[in-house]
Amino acid sequence: MELTDEHFLMPGLFDLHAHYAVDLFGEGRVDEYTVNPVLFLANGVTSTFPAGEVDPAEARKGRERIASGEISGPRIYSSGPYWGTARPGWQHEAMTPDSIRIEGASWALNGAHGFKAKGILPDQLEAVIEVAHAHGLTVTAHLDSGFRNSVNPRDAILMGIDRIEHFLGGDALPATQSAYESLEALDLDHTLTATKIREQSKLFIEHGAFFDATLTAYGYFADREAAVYEYWEDEMGFLTPYARAIVDAGLPKTPSEQFGRIYRVKRETVKAFYDEGGADNLTLGTDHPSWGEFFSGFGSHRELHAMVLAGIPNPAALRAGTINAARAIGVDTRLGTIESGKYADLIVIEGDPLREITDTRNVRIVVKAGRVYDTKELLDGVRGAMGPLSSTDADWWKGNLRLGR
Repeated sequence: MELTDEHFLMPGLFDLHAHYAVDLFGEGRVDEYTVNPVLFLANGVTSTFPAGEVDPAEARKGRERIASGEISGPRIYSSGPYWGTARPGWQHEAMTPDSIRIEGASWALNGAHGFKAKGILPDQLEAVIEVAHAHGLTVTAHLDSGFRNSVNPRDAILMGIDRIEHFLGGDALPATQSAYESLEALDLDHTLTATKIREQSKLFIEHGAFFDATLTAYGYFADREAAVYEYWEDEMGFLTPYARAIVDAGLPKTPSEQFGRIYRVKRETVKAFYDEGGADNLTLGTDHPSWGEFFSGFGSHRELHAMVLAGIPNPAALRAGTINAARAIGVDTRLGTIESGKYADLIVIEGDPLREITDTRNVRIVVKAGRVYDTKELLDGVRGAMGPLSSTDADWWKGNLRLGR
């Protein structure tokens, strides 16, 4: 592999909130482990953590297909099922702390690398953290404000959680209303609010907890910042002609004013977190939702761009998507930097993302576990391949919808 002055060598990207599902019909999401893994890898994402598997059996099949070489894809660090109401069929009454410890131990012994909680009660989350740490696993969670017996990220950090998804939490999100309602109304110019955000940021740092802001997951449902959501690749070209016609017919969607306000607040809070000293505690996660016009594999570049637009320096954003992510999930002795003795997971970019963050889009070569992949060949191999081929095929897809996120 011959590099020139126009090339930039860096570790492979790590998406800590990577979903392998798509929603082509507007009726729910279906797991897709044929094209999605290739799109991740072609974009330089060599490692992923799904952050909750709605269908763990399907996820296992996907991992096995990648491991066997049947399809190309990134490393997938299994999260097992959701812990909380995001799991289909979850019943709070049945999921006692003791039952969670028993089930958690089983998942840990059967290949889970970490757990994801969403829609969970305080005593249940304590049990998840306890059993995960007992088996050397990490825990992340999509939490709330403490409203209606939910868990505020502040309390989860005090329980010992490893990572928090989406928003910082703390006293800036009072338990008198949901987190979304609080975020929407948050006045960051108010001195008391700014103080609360600084205090919560310090709590993360003091306890070594990581923050996965997932900015673009919220910006997607808003009015979409043009610079972030522009196309540099014909993403819809990876759909089958039949699927593309369905997606085209369902667009455009009406932007959410609420998510627009939340997106702007999230950008300011992630910058405040960084300014408080949280550079080493920021990670990259896409949680990339889509009605079919964007795909998760491209989401890491959008998230990096959104972070920089929020005021995070380019080097810090790149660390969030490499070494910080590896540290956050406990694999930094093997991944996250280019060093002797670590896995040979790296990417060759045309340009210099230290100066222009959107240059990360220009991935030319991907190396995973020492195997060299040409990005163009990967992408060309799956064009027109995602989704149903016909109405008959669409019935199968709809029958396998996996609801939840």
